[in-house]
Amino acid sequence: MRLSVQLACEARNQALAERPAGDARPAPLVAASVGPYGAVLADGSEYRGGYGLDEAALMDFHRERLRLLAASGADLLACETLPCIAEARALARLMDEVGARGWISFSARDGGHVCEGDTIEDAVAAVQGFDSVVALGINCTAPQHVAELLARARTRTAKPLLAYPNAGETWDAQAKRWLPAEACGHAAFEDQAMDWAASGARLIGGCCRTGPGDIQRSEEHT
Repeated sequence: MRLSVQLACEARNQALAERPAGDARPAPLVAASVGPYGAVLADGSEYRGGYGLDEAALMDFHRERLRLLAASGADLLACETLPCIAEARALARLMDEVGARGWISFSARDGGHVCEGDTIEDAVAAVQGFDSVVALGINCTAPQHVAELLARARTRTAKPLLAYPNAGETWDAQAKRWLPAEACGHAAFEDQAMDWAASGARLIGGCCRTGPGDIQRSEEHT
């Protein structure tokens, strides 16, 4: 984990050194990923929730890794793909505990609910008051749900919003593979990114099964 952050920082520094004179874009930040408890179970529960653990137990699970990443040299933490309020609060409390800062990003089942079933409004409200939480948003969620989720989230927080959905495919936990997205006539990823920006997202990217081309086209559109 330390090496992954080191390599990311080195790549960032190299990119900055190679920038042409007069390039006024902000310097990139390196965010160390703190993924969900469900990923360790390897049964797809990061897209369902229902861990059977309370907030204190989730803090115990995440504490050592979060402490390591907070001291790794990353600029901030990315607490991401969280299906439930309990895990989001556990990570926010731990960031407060170790003096770290980062974002909280939920996985969602539809345009109004995080994966465990709570409304996105309640999920955002549960963590937006923590000083350690610098942004809130949605990731690894079908892109067609993101604009509505962001609009709902904005009613409960004034903090920056972020969006980095997946490519719209479904994770098959038994076969350990992504299933193709249904052909539902949704707009292209980069066109939907315009809607996310209009819904208040200040940080936009992509998660599972998106690629550099998706990010480049989204950047060009937004």
